[in-house]
Amino acid sequence: MTETPTRYLGELAVSAQGLGCMGMSHAYGASDDEQSIATLHHALDLGVTLLDTSDFYGAGHNEELIGRAIAGRRDEVVVATKFGFANRLGEPTRVRGDAAYVRQACDASLRRLGVDHIDLYYQHRVDPRVPIEETVGAMADLVRAGKVRHLGLSEAGANTIRRAHAVHPITALQSEWSVWTRDLEPEIAPVCRELGIGLVPFSPLGRGFLTGRYNSVAELAETDVRRSQPRFADGNLERNLAIVAKLNELAAAKGVTAGQLALAWVQHRGDDVVPIPGTRRRRYLEENLASLTIALSADDLAAIEAAAPPEQIAGTRYDATSLTFVDG
Repeated sequence: MTETPTRYLGELAVSAQGLGCMGMSHAYGASDDEQSIATLHHALDLGVTLLDTSDFYGAGHNEELIGRAIAGRRDEVVVATKFGFANRLGEPTRVRGDAAYVRQACDASLRRLGVDHIDLYYQHRVDPRVPIEETVGAMADLVRAGKVRHLGLSEAGANTIRRAHAVHPITALQSEWSVWTRDLEPEIAPVCRELGIGLVPFSPLGRGFLTGRYNSVAELAETDVRRSQPRFADGNLERNLAIVAKLNELAAAKGVTAGQLALAWVQHRGDDVVPIPGTRRRRYLEENLASLTIALSADDLAAIEAAAPPEQIAGTRYDATSLTFVDG
């Protein structure tokens, strides 16, 4: 097995880069289970220990897929999954954080994953109707019952994080963070660092856009959710492609790809940062992991940030409805 660097989310040791598994079942068009399992096995062979899923991805399919892939290799894996979306795909979005649902969701995830405990259990989105103290209290009960080892939150605001951490230590916050999504930086990341909470950026490659592989939504599958996201919309897409062109220039000067440069930028946010780029293909898995070896100077980081100033990013990261589920 290849030795991959280790980082810590709180006290939880994980590979310095995890693997986001959502796209193997959800959101980005058709996938192939056998190809996905081969990629998961390759990730473990390369020393990736953190596999990230959710009960929402593919309506449970993604957890079942992870369960198949890790059978016989459980001791090599830090399994992270999430609960909170109580709807099926195509239904109006509903978030639940009540204690009864927390218990129900955990038991269902354990069954689908085929494991006796979840290493890192996140609330996928904060339920505004339920005090965070109730939700995290129920999650803490799962820790005491041995069903869960560590707790996390996703897309939670600074005040919610403080209140949650007062009930039970929070190990990690999973939220979007990339060179074109920097909402965490002013307030949320500093609070996490004050409390010793690790940071797990999802979509560190801007949903694949920062790799430079896409020039039009016509290249995306008809069922790909990116077709409806504002940053991929007509007008916005063209403006954002200018940012990718600048990243391509910087990457070429270093002999790497734009995606590797963007991912290395996230890796350089701190030793408590463990991004989880997603891919279904072994080729891109290897490309992503190679970003761990890229050294960026202060001048490099400044140049990358100058190529993607927040005020020049066209479009919000979610549509208006999805933004309502991000805790402020």
